[in-house]
Amino acid sequence: MSPPFPRGPWLTLVGLGEDGRASLSPAANAALAQAALVVGGARHLALVAPLACETLAWPSPMDAAYPQILARRGEKIVVLASGDPFFYGVGSVLARFIPAEEMTCLPAPSAFSLVAARLGWAQQDCALITLHGRPLEKIIPHLVDGAKIIALSWDGATPQKLASLLTQLGFGASRLTICERLGGPHECMRAAVARDFALADVDALNTIALDLVADRDARIISRAPGLPDDFFEHDGQITKAEIRALTLSALKPRRGELLWDIGAGSGSVAIEFLLADANNSAIAIEAHAERAARIRRNALVLGAPQLKVIEGRAPEALRALPQPQKIFVGGGVTAPGMLDAALDALAPGGRLVVNGVTLETQALLIARHGALGGELISAQISRAEKLGGFFAFRPALPIVQWSFDKAW
Repeated sequence: MSPPFPRGPWLTLVGLGEDGRASLSPAANAALAQAALVVGGARHLALVAPLACETLAWPSPMDAAYPQILARRGEKIVVLASGDPFFYGVGSVLARFIPAEEMTCLPAPSAFSLVAARLGWAQQDCALITLHGRPLEKIIPHLVDGAKIIALSWDGATPQKLASLLTQLGFGASRLTICERLGGPHECMRAAVARDFALADVDALNTIALDLVADRDARIISRAPGLPDDFFEHDGQITKAEIRALTLSALKPRRGELLWDIGAGSGSVAIEFLLADANNSAIAIEAHAERAARIRRNALVLGAPQLKVIEGRAPEALRALPQPQKIFVGGGVTAPGMLDAALDALAPGGRLVVNGVTLETQALLIARHGALGGELISAQISRAEKLGGFFAFRPALPIVQWSFDKAW
């Protein structure tokens, strides 16, 4: 039987700096003095030692400790965290199963705040990201000449790896400032240019500040849809840039949505859907093994490593996938049951966009529009190409695009 609902907060989140108790507020020190249990990493527990109460060091994985915390619901419990517990911290994780009214949060300055203060940077003008537990390539969409980035590091090897990646992508002249153990007695700040990076013995607890400088040949990822076709590795099975821009516009990406890209080819639509917002997710479904591998490579080099690739043939491969808010069908439209399966899987209020090039596919989309409504357009792009000593517009194959919003 669960304990009765507490009448007030019983869990206190205390943000720590590297100076430990020295900068804690009276409220934070009082919470530690009254606690029956203090939970934190071994480093955090050492920073506030000695403690008179029971302590629990985070196990691996951390979620093994959550039932132990919940089992003592209503007791005075303190959870220690670095800086601001609700900025890439444990606070948002605990909030999934502990109501906000049962928690008190006493944050300390975050690593982002400390770096900005040390360098004199306006924090609101910086991209604030974490590379901790995430692929390094997540930083790629933020690489723009003149931009400033503050990134939480994964470990002591991260700065060297990041410097190598920047150099590879044409940002070798960028300046990296490595900020180690900020806010404590062992604080250290060192800087180097990416292409000449040779700093050794970097502490595992570091944050990286980037002042980006693009070389002339740097490849910068635009946030507008319709990246150049040659940004993608492909075998000809790619939604061309102009049609891709039209398709992304029709899909109307919104923050936090999931896209299915069926018959993904090169993965270009799914990748640009992810680039539209870092909180979006996408699944690319592709029947051909070589293309599936190619999609994974494209996602990595374009800064969308979170793209999930399913190697299989739709509609069979769609079973058991999480429900999407958006579906794009770029290939296999005429497969038996394909459109019905897509419509059935789509979340209420979701949107389906289908492109057709062949007459058979276009006839199917025209028929669906007649039966269900939605939006139907035809588009053709012509590009100027060399013709002898002159130029002429060479038309690409026209497409028919059907877009349909599923009722709530």
